[in-house]
Parts: sequence; structure tokens; C-alpha cells
Amino acid sequence: MAAEGWFWRWGWGWRYPGKPGLPGPGPGPTTPLFLLLFLGRVAADITDGNSEHLKREHSLIKPYQGVGSSSMPLWDFQGSTILTSQYVRLTPDERSKEGSIWNHQPCFLKDWEMHVHFRVHGAGKKNLHGDGIALWYTRDRLVPGPVFGSKDNFHGLAIFLDTYPNDESTERVFPYISVMVNNGSLSYDHSKDGRWTELAGCTADFRNRDHDTFLAVRYSRGRLTVMTDLEDKNEWKNCIDITGVRLPTGYYFGASAGTGDLSDNHDIISLKLFQLMVEHTPDEENIDWTKIEPSVSLLKSPKDNVDDPTGNFRGGPLTGWRVFLLLLCALLGIVVCAVVGAVVFQKRQDRNKRFY
Repeated sequence: MAAEGWFWRWGWGWRYPGKPGLPGPGPGPTTPLFLLLFLGRVAADITDGNSEHLKREHSLIKPYQGVGSSSMPLWDFQGSTILTSQYVRLTPDERSKEGSIWNHQPCFLKDWEMHVHFRVHGAGKKNLHGDGIALWYTRDRLVPGPVFGSKDNFHGLAIFLDTYPNDESTERVFPYISVMVNNGSLSYDHSKDGRWTELAGCTADFRNRDHDTFLAVRYSRGRLTVMTDLEDKNEWKNCIDITGVRLPTGYYFGASAGTGDLSDNHDIISLKLFQLMVEHTPDEENIDWTKIEPSVSLLKSPKDNVDDPTGNFRGGPLTGWRVFLLLLCALLGIVVCAVVGAVVFQKRQDRNKRFY
């Protein structure tokens, strides 16, 4: 399946392969006028993969340049990473390997969308493989560490494609995709598969597939969305949708992977960054986006998360509007009890008067 062209319907929907720089098969001469108007309106509002949206300085696309060397234009790689003509292998299917690839250029786009064509595969059977891939948009780059081959206590955004359950008590189904936003104060806990700092996640069966696997990450106006195409249906499936996310500009895109006692091949085939054409208010335009602290406005802390068998979360302690509703219900209950008590008291008073 080619991944050179993209066509969007209603934002996230069907994806059709097409020629480079084109959104896919276009309307023919017999297409009804109302459909042409519909397609035109969608194309104006939604990223369709046209060349004017593709930011090549932040994209990794075949044919790769610098094959066989230790560096390539616009990208640096380190550790066990190997560049071939068909893929960038972050780790081979060997134990205790770490590798990463990082964009040279900081990204100053306020609204963007990243399409990732990747592959995770190996000889290991069920639960005998690991550890997974991390996708990054962070302040620091090329810093090795314990979090899927990159540093802990990072500043920015991470999307983890985790293939091995380190927490034996978890009810999650792996492989599992999760999101974390960090201002440098949080540490990723591998023993709990990052559960305490996870904002949202979903189960995603992307390992050892015999067809292409894709992931898309969109960030716009404080909304972070992650979608997958893993079933070879040219169709996006919702994974994560979070609002209230604040990310600065001027950070770097990257990808890393690590293996421990268990291993897998972790391959990146392409990374394509698209600019989203979004209008901002004058107040938003006057903000120095490079000074924004990575953060998320949540109704609950990630540490309140409790696993459920579907891989989603049930809320822990009640907060925000739920607390307000609880207090309102309690107040109404008190009022009702007071009214009932007054009525009962009055009836008793009337009954007592009859005996005099």
C-alpha cells in the first residue's frame, strides 16, 4: 500500500493512496456539482496531504539521503540505528539495544500533523518481545536514556507504542499506545508501563502485521488526537483525543526505540509533517509560543487513573464539575429532607393539639 498521497473525509476518515503531492483519486468529469462543492469545502478545512502542506524540513521520506553514513541531511541518528534504502531501523531484533533519529530543525508551527509509517516485528512469540517505539516532540534531542532509548524527565510530548507489559497485574491488552506531556518534573515508570503519567491510551495490535501500519498525530488549538491505520483498510481508527494540551513551538521531532532482555526490530519507514492552516485570534498571535510551558488542563490527575479491562480509564476521585454536581445533589437532598421534616413536625403538632 502506497503512502504517498492522503485524502481526508470529515477530518479523520478514509485514506486513499495516490500520487505524490496529490490527495488521491479526484472527482471525475461526471461528479455531481454538490459533491464537488462538498469535497472543496473539506479540502479547504482539513489537511489532505497536498505538497503545499508538507514541511519537508521536518519530514523523513524515501529515497533517503546519506545511506551508509553516520548522518543524513536534516536528521541525526545515534545508538543502534541503521539507515537502509527501505527503512530506518532503530533497533535490530537483539537484546539491550537503543537507537533514535532526530530532526535537525526545531519546529515553529503552532498547528501540525505528523503521519508515521512504521513497523514492529521480530521472532519473539506472545509476550516474549519488547520494548517498543517512542515518538517525541521535545526540547532536547539526541539524549539517550531509559525511556524507549531516550531521556527521562523530558520537556514536551511523547507517544509510546509499547509492546511488552512490565506490570504483571495490569488488565491492559498489549501492544498499547499512550500519551504523556511533561514539563521535566515527571518520571516515566517502566515497571507500571507509564500508567501514573499517562493522559490517555488505547490497545493497538500493530506488531508482526503482514501489511503496512500507520499512525497519525494531530495537534491544533490545544487538541491532541492520535489515530491508527493497522487493519490494511485505508481507514483511520480513533485512539486518543485530548483537549487542553499546551505545547510550545521550537521543539524537535524524533523517534526512538529500545530493547532489554526481550527484543524486536523497530523500523521507521517515513515521518511526514504537515502544517495545518488554522486561524488564531490576535491575542493568540501575540503570545510568545516558544515560552509556553508544556502542560495539560485536566479535570483529574493522571495519577487518578484506574485500569479497566478495555484499556481505557475510569475516573478516580471526583473533581471539577463532578464535585459541583455532587454538592448540588447534596444541597437538594438537604432541602428536601428539611421540607419533609417540617411537614412531619407540623403534622405531629396538629395531632398533639387534638388531645387537649
